[in-house]
Amino acid sequence: MTARAKRVAVLADAAIALLAESGMRGLTHRAVDARAGMPAGTTSAYLRTRQALIEAVVQRLADLDRADLTGHELPTSPPAAPGPPLSPADLDRLAAGIAAVLDHWLTAGRDRTLARYACLLEAVHRPQLRTILEHGVVLRAQAEDLLARAGAPDPRRQGHQFVAYVDGLLFDRLVGAGALSAPPPGTPASHADLTAAVRDLLRALTG
Repeated sequence: MTARAKRVAVLADAAIALLAESGMRGLTHRAVDARAGMPAGTTSAYLRTRQALIEAVVQRLADLDRADLTGHELPTSPPAAPGPPLSPADLDRLAAGIAAVLDHWLTAGRDRTLARYACLLEAVHRPQLRTILEHGVVLRAQAEDLLARAGAPDPRRQGHQFVAYVDGLLFDRLVGAGALSAPPPGTPASHADLTAAVRDLLRALTG
């Protein structure tokens, strides 16, 4: 990583923290400078416009998400060719891995999750920012491949539904009613509960 790329990553991380705290209205170049502990004008020197700043945040979120998925041995790119068939035991391991990522995004990665939702809402009004959705397209392609290998009757449609369900599960546990009734994130009970939810869905789609 170049010196410039490292500095932009630091600024993007500061912007992510601001988005998690205050939403889009709290995201300014001056606020990012202060949060990152940089001299005034640093952010505007590297990311001159607000759009450039948001685009840097979007790219940073995608990079960090890919690192999380890789760390839990989950696919991070569309498959080049269909893989081998998946057994019920494989699906159980997949459910546990997805649950671990979700639990991480509810705890250590909570700020990033909140920032991601803020960017998605902003993209409704700024079509040029809809590149944040490209990561979701990749996840749907991965889900389609996995469900096809597990014997799902309509893997393309069901793959899209699976990703939507998992994203909804994350949203519910973060800011919905699930945040009040589910086990506390970061606990063994939370991981077990998330694993059961994902496993039940996989079984329903492939059974």
